[in-house]
Amino acid sequence: MDIFRNKNFSLMFFGRILTNIGDSLYAVSAMWLVYNLGGSSFYTGLAGFLSILPKIIQIFSGPIIDRLPVRGILVYSQLIQAFLLLIVPVAAYYDFLSVGLVLVITPILNICNTWVYPVQMSALPRVVHKHQLTQGNSLFSIAYQGIDVACNAISGVLIVALGAVSMYFWNAIGFFIGAMLFSQLRIAPFPPSSSAKQEAAQQPDTASASVDEESTGNRKHAGIRLFFRNYMDDLVSGIQLLTRTSLAKLLFGIMVINAAGGATFSVLPIYSDKLGGAGMYGLMLMAQALGSVIGATCAPYLRLEQVRLGLLYSVAYIASGIAWIACVFAPWGWLSILVYGLAWLPGGAVNVIINTVVQKGIPQKYLGLVFAATMALSGIAMPVGSLIGGTLGVWIPTAGVITLSGCIVVLVGVFWMVDRVSRSLPKTEHLNEGYFSFTPRAESARSGTGTGTSM
Repeated sequence: MDIFRNKNFSLMFFGRILTNIGDSLYAVSAMWLVYNLGGSSFYTGLAGFLSILPKIIQIFSGPIIDRLPVRGILVYSQLIQAFLLLIVPVAAYYDFLSVGLVLVITPILNICNTWVYPVQMSALPRVVHKHQLTQGNSLFSIAYQGIDVACNAISGVLIVALGAVSMYFWNAIGFFIGAMLFSQLRIAPFPPSSSAKQEAAQQPDTASASVDEESTGNRKHAGIRLFFRNYMDDLVSGIQLLTRTSLAKLLFGIMVINAAGGATFSVLPIYSDKLGGAGMYGLMLMAQALGSVIGATCAPYLRLEQVRLGLLYSVAYIASGIAWIACVFAPWGWLSILVYGLAWLPGGAVNVIINTVVQKGIPQKYLGLVFAATMALSGIAMPVGSLIGGTLGVWIPTAGVITLSGCIVVLVGVFWMVDRVSRSLPKTEHLNEGYFSFTPRAESARSGTGTGTSM
């Protein structure tokens, strides 16, 4: 492809592949190692909580990314992860490896990794021509999903063959190589953002050499306070837009389903161990990833835009919840894997639709606020669910936690089916810009008007 003749794109693409491989293999080996060291679902639930929670930082990373060089962020994020991963095999060699050490390292690793994807997506328009943007985004997406499926498929085998501790060592090598690739990037700095220009315009002129150090520091602090005040106003406005429209019940239902997914994720290592060990754990994760990918791939061909939104979501997640429950009662391991993968297929399909709904029904100027708020709410639900699921796994069998999670998914689907507001949501193809709208807090404060809701 012509796009791979672009050196910067090729470096970003293959560096991202190495990062994805390391991230996927690490996620599986970390959960398995925590289970082996701790021997309790409480620790796997805590590990899931700590691994997912840092993803919320992505919401706040955007303005920071705009102010730092792309190459520096990518290189140092890889190097920090590599050195942190090496701590585990070193600790194992000197016999001071503990579940506490793994749990401390886990969130730091994930904080570093949350920077890579948004940095690359932000830099892509400055790396390729405009007519290559869709192709570049597609290649990144395919590589990400494909690697996730492949790594989940082989992770169990690698853990059995090499051991979870050895996986940390080889992951570290991969991150070192990724850092070397990223170090070859030559990308122009980000242009000043509109928020940065606004902050600069509102700060006093600092060109005069006679200004003393104290007053300069005061201006910097004032600029930082202004930035965070504007940023939090926008974030709150995005959450208000979600909670004050007829989409609210649908989106909060999705949060509950995400929490159920986090609970299942936290007990899956123990459940898989009883079915067949680390290999079974990898296969269950592969089935989950494949189900989501197949659902998302089929979505454009199923004409889902022609189904009323509330009905679509209720039917999809009732079917998903039933499959979620059925996987526990399957008499054979291979059937449990198959049914578990099918449970994630409806969600993969309809999740494509919700992005279209937001893009079509929310005014264009508020899309950034809404997607940031959606990430925040979804990001909170999964780690909380993981912690709850791991705690429940101490008191009830892990199969019971998965069954309970499936029942919750079914109940959410039933609620959407009987709820009047959810049933009244239109077909996606009938949405137009502004269908879900109101005046955000920050804008109403500037104009002196109140807020209102358009259903």
